[in-house]
Order: sequence, then C-alpha cells, then structure tokens
Amino acid sequence: MNTNCWGCFGSKRHQRRLQYKTQSSQGSTSQLSTQNISASQCNKVYEEILLSRVQNGLVCRVVPVKETKHAIQSMDEHGNKMLNAYVRECRIGSGSYAKVILYHSVEDKAKYAIKVFHRSHLQRLRVAPSETAMSDVLREVAIMKLLEHPNIVNLIEVIDDPNIDDFYMVLEYVEGKVVYKGSNGMHALNEHTSKRYFRDIVSGVMYLHSHNVVHGDIKPDNLLVTAKGNVKIGDFSVSQIFKGGNDEIKRSPGTPVFTAPECCVGLPYHGKTSDVWAVGVTLYCLTVGQYPFLGDNLHETYDKIVNSELYLPMGMNPSLRNLLERLLCKNPSQRITLDEAARHPWVIDCDGPIPEYICICKRRLEASNISIMRKGNEPRFDMDNNTNSIRE
Repeated sequence: MNTNCWGCFGSKRHQRRLQYKTQSSQGSTSQLSTQNISASQCNKVYEEILLSRVQNGLVCRVVPVKETKHAIQSMDEHGNKMLNAYVRECRIGSGSYAKVILYHSVEDKAKYAIKVFHRSHLQRLRVAPSETAMSDVLREVAIMKLLEHPNIVNLIEVIDDPNIDDFYMVLEYVEGKVVYKGSNGMHALNEHTSKRYFRDIVSGVMYLHSHNVVHGDIKPDNLLVTAKGNVKIGDFSVSQIFKGGNDEIKRSPGTPVFTAPECCVGLPYHGKTSDVWAVGVTLYCLTVGQYPFLGDNLHETYDKIVNSELYLPMGMNPSLRNLLERLLCKNPSQRITLDEAARHPWVIDCDGPIPEYICICKRRLEASNISIMRKGNEPRFDMDNNTNSIRE
C-alpha cells in the first residue's frame, strides 16, 4: 500500500474526531535578506519569525544559498537538455508538488538533485484556508536557507525567474538510497544498521527542534543514505517554524501511518512531540519490518493509531523494546523526548551518547554572551528559547 500522501486511502485530507483510550541579484550569492523573505509571501507569522532570525544572525549556513533570477534552457554539444550551467541526466523521483531531476554542473562537475515546480499549478492548490501549495514551497525554501547540518539535505541554489512558470530548488544529490522501502515486501534491517541510522535521524531532528523547526513528515521515504552510510533528512514541504517554545500546530501532518495519536482528533497539537512519534514509527519500520498501526482506509488507520495496542515481537532486545514503547507512547505528555532518546541505553550502547552538534549561529550566540558578560551587561541570549533575539 502506498503511504506517501494523504490520498493514499482514497480519502480527502480531512480529519475525524476519535477518542483516546489513554491520557538577490542575477546569479549572485547573497545572505538571506529581509527583501528575499518578504517577497516569498509566506504566512505573515512565519515571515516575521524568519525575518527576526535573519536580522539577529540566527542563520547556520557557512555558504549562503545562491539565488538566481534567470533560467536559461539550452542544449549541450551532445544534445542533452541544460538549465543554466546544469546538464540534465535523468528523472529520479516525484512528489506531491514537484518532480526531481538529476543534473550535473558543467562548472564543478558535481551532481545535483533539482526539484521542479509549476507555479500556476501550486497556486491553484489550496492546502489551508489562507495558504496555497506555493506557500508551502516558499516556506520550505525559506526554512532551508537557515539550516546547515550533516544530517540534513543541503539547499544549494534557488532559480526563480519571474518570466517563466517553473521554479527550481537545486539540492545536494545524495547518491545512495532511502533508509527503508515502505512498500510491499518489507523486511527489517539488522539492529546495528537500524541503530546507526536512528542516531543520525535523532541528531538531525534535534537540530531542527533546537532551531524551532518542526519537520512534520519524518518517514523512511524522506531519509536518504549517503554512499558512506550517513542519513540525511529531506523534504521540508510541510515543515513549520515557530516562535520561542510555542510549537502548537493546527494543520494536518504529513503522512497518515506516521501520524501521532494527538494529531488524529482534529485539535491543535505540539509539533515536536508529533515529530518524536514519527521518529518512533520510523525506528519500528527499520527494526520490525512493518508499520505499527495500519488500517484499510484513513479512518481505520487513525482509529488504530489512537486505540490499538502496540505490537512488539517476542524475543526483541528488551532495551530496544523499551525505547519503542517510550517513543510510541500515545500520551504526548508522557512520550520520551529526543534528548532523552539520544541518551537511551539502546542508543548509547557501543557508540556512547549522540554528540551535540554546535552550529554556527549557536557559536555566535555563545560568543555574544561572553562579550556581554565581560561588559557586565544583561540580559543574556538564550539559544533554546531564542529570548531577546526572537521575542522582542
């Protein structure tokens, strides 16, 4: 059964209430600017947050995203289609909004995955009362411009030519595979490989949450494995960015079988804890070889997520069993946090705790704190809550 979209159960994207059993200039490279974000026409709340992060130096990138305002289509000497300095190789995927084409650059010879969107089509798709699918794409771009982490797919360039209908996102090409095929013929990975992948996933999602970003669609199809065996998180099309500690979300999450129980009742929910659930479902798929809760249609799947007991095979490693039970706890207030999961005995066995990733913007804030403390001035900046820089 295909589980890649909300229509996979033959149902429209609306929720049923269920009851719980339990409680720039052309071709130039420039830093993300106020003008760039304002032009995106994203939801005003997200726009203000993004603007504040840029203005206060909360951008993690070493190399800023290249922004190109022209798209020139041509042919090379071998008859291959070209987009600016990129030569088309083949189509490698498609999603709800875009097709993904593999290109290589004539400048650095590297391969890139380019997502191709059609503006006119996305502007007709309503995903919320005040948002179109194009809003999702522009927010995805804006969020990815802020981020850089070894376990997150990197956005390289945005090609946004106002004179054509196509809109392009140039992404690093991960020459590997998805961590796990979520289709017919599932089989579990060995525990060592599952643990290695899980550590990378947790590291990436912890980084997102520390930067007030909720991914919203963590699942194996959005997790790519590099040639060296490292996992990178991709597809931020339904991601959200929030202010301070308020991660409350009202919009439906990404994929039904990875949806947390609290998201199935039609009420606002907390994005971070719902991401934790999706991470748990992903680990379950990796280690057990099937989905923990799956019905024949959307309503039945939601009913099982909310009310059915979690099945765990006999003979499972007790430590892994404990971690899955805590990740897939139906009560979000009792669900394990990612910080706790990173220190769980099953995770740290052999390799120790997951190392903390110290990003550039955090180093900047720490340096700023030191400078302020030396001058004897207060208040201090708080990276976790983004006080002063974000709230004021």
